[in-house]
Amino acid sequence: MSQTALAEPRRTRPEPAGAVPPSQAGRHVSEEEYWRDYYLESDVHYEWNNGRLEEKPVSNYETFLVYHWFMLLLEHFLTARPIARMVALEMGFRLPLPTGTVIRKPDFGVVCNDNPQPLLPLDASYQGVFDLCVEALSDQEHRDILRDTVLKKAEYAAGGVPEYYILHRAPEQQAFFTRTAAGIYVPIAPDDGVIRSRVLPGLQFRLADLCRRPEHGTLRDDPVYAAFVLPGWRAAEERAAALAQALQQAEQLAAAEKAQGKAEGKADGLKRLLARRFGVLPRWAVQRLDTAAIDQLDGWLEGIFEAQSLEGLLGPKPRRGVPKAR
Repeated sequence: MSQTALAEPRRTRPEPAGAVPPSQAGRHVSEEEYWRDYYLESDVHYEWNNGRLEEKPVSNYETFLVYHWFMLLLEHFLTARPIARMVALEMGFRLPLPTGTVIRKPDFGVVCNDNPQPLLPLDASYQGVFDLCVEALSDQEHRDILRDTVLKKAEYAAGGVPEYYILHRAPEQQAFFTRTAAGIYVPIAPDDGVIRSRVLPGLQFRLADLCRRPEHGTLRDDPVYAAFVLPGWRAAEERAAALAQALQQAEQLAAAEKAQGKAEGKADGLKRLLARRFGVLPRWAVQRLDTAAIDQLDGWLEGIFEAQSLEGLLGPKPRRGVPKAR
């Protein structure tokens, strides 16, 4: 074996190429070339402005955290109220404007269910106009700030995007716009510090929370978010509390009636609870409760708030006898 072979360790995999491809920003290409060669480019994300490539700038990490918190909040909202679909992953859409056609890739967009152009499962670009566009502002250069706050704002308004949000780590750089009938954006006025969407009725958020970013699980008891953040958890907690209270009341009723010498105390207490839950009890249910053993009554008591009907709790009601065939 040669000394060279001993001195040089064997390479098991090729070394990564560290060179970043040069930016093509400013290059003039046709719309056909853009869709074919640049739209899906993974190393550099390009938008198209009337024949010229524009590179999407990058936001800093803290601005990303604001963006991510808001995106998760919107996911909670759309889970509770599935009135729209949300997309990210650099999905672009085409805006034919009076000043020329542009192709923009909002950081994420929302398509309402009543939008005339539905968002289809295999779409790699959106063929309609988003109902809401959200951009995470990049402030690395002044031109990047102007791009989102002036240029895109004008384009989205002219193109018919009903709402436009700009997110940033600093509250003074955040902006929330709604489009008027005249086709211009006006700021959404906060109500006691809360922004309420018009295009997504019921979506609301506290401006201070964008920078504070509380855990979403803690929002289910906050009146601003309680209607759409983890409503199932809150309902389960309320059911558990109601059941515990009902059990306590039933035990108190049974104990009080037994203390008065009534052997049927527990059955009477259960009858009262069932009447509150399902209304006036039919005769067969009363008879079944009167003849049930203590263990059976205890089992029914535990399941009273999970049952959807009297028959679901007490069992099927008795059927009338069927005449025998001759």
